[in-house]
Amino acid sequence: MARWLLCIFVLIFSLPVKAWVYPEHRRISVLAIQQLRPEYRRILENMWAQVRIGHEGRLSASIINPQHGLNSQVLDLASWPAIAGDHSCSPEQMVDIILLSDWILRVDHIATRLQEDLDKAKRPDQTINAIRNSDIRLQRADMDYATRAGTNNVHFLLARNTIEGTSKDYFRKSLEEGAPLNGLGAYAYFHTKAMERVMQSRMPDLTQEVRSAILLAALANEAFALHFLQDSYAAGHVVGTWGNAAQRKGTHDHYNEAGLEVETWDGQPLLLMGDAYMRPEDALVVAKAVQISLEQLCHAMGQPEAEVLMPLKNMGNSPDMFSVCSNNYMPEVLFDMDLLGEVLMSTPIPSLTEGLGQLPRFRTEMGPFIGVSSSTESGWLGGGFGPNQNESALIASIEGNLVLGLGLDGVMNKAGDGLAFLQLGWRQDSPTTSQFTDPGSISQGSTITSTIPGRSAYNLRVRMPFWLIPGDLILVAPILSWASPKTLQRMAVTSGNGGLIPWQSGISTPIGRFQFVLGREVGVSFYGVRRIQESIVIPNSNFSEFFLVGYRSTKWDFPFLEYQPTRAFSNTQSAMLKFQFSFGVDVPWRERTLVPQSGEVVALEEIWYLGMKLVFHWRHYF
Repeated sequence: MARWLLCIFVLIFSLPVKAWVYPEHRRISVLAIQQLRPEYRRILENMWAQVRIGHEGRLSASIINPQHGLNSQVLDLASWPAIAGDHSCSPEQMVDIILLSDWILRVDHIATRLQEDLDKAKRPDQTINAIRNSDIRLQRADMDYATRAGTNNVHFLLARNTIEGTSKDYFRKSLEEGAPLNGLGAYAYFHTKAMERVMQSRMPDLTQEVRSAILLAALANEAFALHFLQDSYAAGHVVGTWGNAAQRKGTHDHYNEAGLEVETWDGQPLLLMGDAYMRPEDALVVAKAVQISLEQLCHAMGQPEAEVLMPLKNMGNSPDMFSVCSNNYMPEVLFDMDLLGEVLMSTPIPSLTEGLGQLPRFRTEMGPFIGVSSSTESGWLGGGFGPNQNESALIASIEGNLVLGLGLDGVMNKAGDGLAFLQLGWRQDSPTTSQFTDPGSISQGSTITSTIPGRSAYNLRVRMPFWLIPGDLILVAPILSWASPKTLQRMAVTSGNGGLIPWQSGISTPIGRFQFVLGREVGVSFYGVRRIQESIVIPNSNFSEFFLVGYRSTKWDFPFLEYQPTRAFSNTQSAMLKFQFSFGVDVPWRERTLVPQSGEVVALEEIWYLGMKLVFHWRHYF
C-alpha cells in the first residue's frame, strides 16, 4: 500500500502550475487586437481570411468573434493563445486540436461560463467555487488538462541570481541554448518561428493552398508565443519557482491572489495579480505587450516584397513541432534581439533566486506529514447489544491519535482534497444513557446499570481519495503504474478534485467549507482486544434473569459530511478544526456467558448509530 501511495504522490507532485485562466488569456488577446493600428488590424484580418479557407465551419469570420458565448460553434484568433500551452503542447498539436477535435469547443464554453462566474463573484468563497467548478468541467472535457505539461517551468520567468547585470544579460541567459525552458524563452522561440513563417508566406509563386497553410503555421506559432508572453505578467510566475512542489505551488498561489509590486526592464512600476484574479488594469498592461508583438508580425507581412528577407524554400509549411511538455531546455535558435527587445523590455523584472534578497516563500499543504488528532463525539445508538434492548440512547467519547500521511490538498484548486493518512490512537466511551433494567421500573438507574458501560478501544482510521468507488486507486495502481502511468495520473488528479462524479469536492461558504466525504474515510475501533474482555449485563425478555456476558466488538465508522469553520497553515504546520458527521455499526463477536457459568450463551446483536464529532488536527509537514 505504501508503494502505491508513493506512486500516486509522485505523479500528482509532477503537476505544473499554470498562469492566467482561459478567459483571462482571451480577454488580453481581445484587448491587444482592438488596440492595433487600423492598417495592422486589416493585415491581420486578411491573414485570418486566408487561414480560414477550407476551415470556415470551425474558424470564425473575424479574428474576434462578436457572437462569442456559451453556444459558440467556432473559434476566433483571440482564443488561440488561451488554447496554447494549457490545452496543447506545440503549435502543430494546437492546430490539430482546434480544427479536428470536438472537445475544444466544450473547453471554450466552460471558459465562457467561468468568466461569467468570476464576474459575479463578490466574495473569496464564490471565486473558489467558480474555479472549482471550472476545473472539474475542464478535466472532463480535456482529459489531459491537469497532466499535459511535464516537470519543466516553461510558464515561469527564470529567477535572477544577482542584482547586477543588465536586461541584455538576463535576456541572453533566458534565451541561450540549453537554458531551462522558461516563459520569455518560449515566447522568443515561437515568435521568431512565426516571423519566419510570415516571411516565407511572401515568397513568390506560392499556390493559395500553400500560402494559407504557411499563414496558418505563422498564426499558430504566434499564438503559442503570446501565451507565454501573457504568463510572464502573472504575479505567481514572476517571483521565481524553486524548492519542492509544496513550496512552488504555495508561493505561486499566494502572490497570484495577494499581488506583487514589480518594475519592468524599462523602469515602469507595476502591481501584478495572477490566475483568476486579473483586474482590468492588469489586462491592459499585458495587452500592450501583446499588441507590440502582433504589430511586428503584421509589419513583416505588410512590407514591400523587395524588403522581405526570403528564407530557404525547404522550411515546410506546418506549425512548429517543438513541445513545451516534453522538452526541458531551450533549443538552438538565432534570435533578432533588437526585435525581441521591443517586447521584452516591457516585461517584469523577476525576483531573485533562493538566497539573500529572496521574496518570502509560502507552501501549500502538500507532502508527507506527521501529526496528532483529538476529538470529542456525541452519538445516538439505535439500541443495545441484547436481543430485546431496543431503547435508543446517547453516548459520548473522546479520542487521541497519532497521524501519518500525505497532504495533497488543493493540487488543482483550493476546493480539492487529496488528503491521505493513517491514524492510530485510543478511544474512551462514556456509559450510554439507556439502562439494562426494566424500563417500567420506578427505580432510578445510574452509570452502573447502563446498557453499555464505559469502555475503551484501540482506534484505527484511514483516509484516501477515490476515483469512482472507495479503494479503486489502491486496486489499479500496481497495474497502471507500469502499464499506463498517464492514466493513473489522470485518475489521481480527478480523485483529488472530488472524483469522477465530483460531489466530494469542497464547497466554500462565508461561514466555512462543507464537503461530502462518504467513502473517503473509514474508522475502526477494537473493543475488548486486551487481556481483559469487555462485559455487559443482558436481561432475559421479562427481566427475571440477568446474564453477565463477556464480548469483543468492532465498531465501523463512516463519515459522510464535514464542516470546517476554521483552518490555519504556516510554512510547515497546519491546524484545523472541523465537525464530522458519520454513521456506523458496532459488531459484537466472541461472546461468552460469564455469570452464571452454566447459563445459556447469549447471542448479541449489532448496534447502528449516528454521530457528530468535533475534531482538531495538527500536522507538521516535511
